[in-house]
Amino acid sequence: MTCPAGPAYSRSPVSTFATLCRAWLQDEYADSPVLASQLGIEGHDDRLDDVSEAAFAARRRRTTEWLTRFADVGAVGLTADERIDRDFALAILGGRAIMADWEMWRRQPEAYVAPALGGVFTLFLHRLRPERELVRAAAARLREVPRLVADGQRNLRPELAPRVYVERALGQVRAAIRYTRDLVPREVAEPGLRAELAAAGETAGAAFEAFAAFLEGLRDRSTGDYAIGEARYTRLLRERELLGLDAPGLRELGRRQYARLAEELRDFARRIAGSDDWLAVLRALDEDHPPTPEAMRAAYAEWTARARRFLEERRLVSLPDGEECRVVPSPPFQRPVLAVASYQTPPPFSASRRGHFFVPFPPDGTPEAEVAKRLQANSHAGIPTTAVHEAYPGHHWHLVMAKANPSPLRRTFRTPYFSEGWALYAEHMMREQGFFADPRHEMSQVEAMLFRAARIVVDTSLHAGEMSVDEAVRFMMERANLPEPTAIAEVRRYCAWPTQAAAYLTGCLEILAMRERWVAARGGADVEALRAFHDALAGSGALPLPLAEAALRAAEDATDSRV
Repeated sequence: MTCPAGPAYSRSPVSTFATLCRAWLQDEYADSPVLASQLGIEGHDDRLDDVSEAAFAARRRRTTEWLTRFADVGAVGLTADERIDRDFALAILGGRAIMADWEMWRRQPEAYVAPALGGVFTLFLHRLRPERELVRAAAARLREVPRLVADGQRNLRPELAPRVYVERALGQVRAAIRYTRDLVPREVAEPGLRAELAAAGETAGAAFEAFAAFLEGLRDRSTGDYAIGEARYTRLLRERELLGLDAPGLRELGRRQYARLAEELRDFARRIAGSDDWLAVLRALDEDHPPTPEAMRAAYAEWTARARRFLEERRLVSLPDGEECRVVPSPPFQRPVLAVASYQTPPPFSASRRGHFFVPFPPDGTPEAEVAKRLQANSHAGIPTTAVHEAYPGHHWHLVMAKANPSPLRRTFRTPYFSEGWALYAEHMMREQGFFADPRHEMSQVEAMLFRAARIVVDTSLHAGEMSVDEAVRFMMERANLPEPTAIAEVRRYCAWPTQAAAYLTGCLEILAMRERWVAARGGADVEALRAFHDALAGSGALPLPLAEAALRAAEDATDSRV
């Protein structure tokens, strides 16, 4: 499917704003062929992003230019949805401007690895094109890996790159060598096509080997800082996420919520084990886990199916025709950098409604003792909550609903403060509705919320320079009940992705407040009102939360005008 060219916001002729928006999106897709492929837009599958110094400088200039163009658009003459999309565009571009002088591309080795891995993996994951076309596109991308890693060696600066970034990337690069050489060719059976992928994979694998050697040397020289600072963190909250919070206020919110949730866990510990020591009770529950990664995947699949049936029976949401969520092992190259479950949405500009729930398999070669520790983080008590979060009615259901939104801008971009906030809200709502009938499952859902409160405290503290990596790992082990390998992977992720870890509980609380206002305006929270709220909010996309509430009002006004 090509990028939509027709009216995006109304049945009226294409507006000046729609033309501006479409021009910006076309610029985005041309600049990031990998993003375009992941969205399901044709014509980009055989290229990788330009990661040269000149390309990053050009992006910075274009961000300033597009910011000016969108800021010059007045509200007069725009529809309600266009005003929301204008503000969304300004938030996205404003967030980039805030981070521009930080020059993450001089600090983060992953910037030269992730486009190639994701760019090849998603081609075969979704299989939107005939196999021969997919193979030629994937082979072309694999042959571009030497260019990416050469740019990385030129761009990365030891005085800017934090050691924690380099160590994180090293694990990913080592996994990439096997992935490109051994696993990508197995995506096809036809000998000629497999040989083509193997040859291109050898080129990529050799380039990744050279990059790994470079990173080994860089690691010992890296003295850069991952902490973006309290002032920049606050600007991202206020100008990109449009929240009325600063970094210290968010940290205090996390601490208050942690204390509240710890008390709730204490109550569950008394019910389940007659003890006030909720951490000890949770650790005992963690010992009851699937014996192998594949058994873990099967348990997640079972609970994903149960959650879908519960939604269907209770009519808590509308289930789109043809949607499907596959529960599969995480990609091999993702395993060294992500120790928790994740989700891949169906391409928003495709007809597909098939999503993928990735179960967190350990990296290849992980010692048995560490595999056991990772399995503890996926206990039988906690698996139902994660299935809800990733699938029904969490990420999968939300993003299938969102892909039907007529705005191409909202199908292209999303903020974690909505998408992760929604998934945590989904857990909470399902507990309210009685899905977690076993007290152990209920306790694990509360633990999941406390985990997100701990993330707020750690993320804000790391980026304010008030907590070291080692201190953060200890905090997550001792206060959030994470096994050490998971805690290390989590904290490295927070360092690399500032503000994202704080999105979950922050967004959930905002959505609960939205729901309270929605219900109050209707005089009650019956199933019909609840389903209407869920459908309307999820269908609005994944906007900054104040804009999401504006979209709810716009949808309601449009409904009233048709009555």
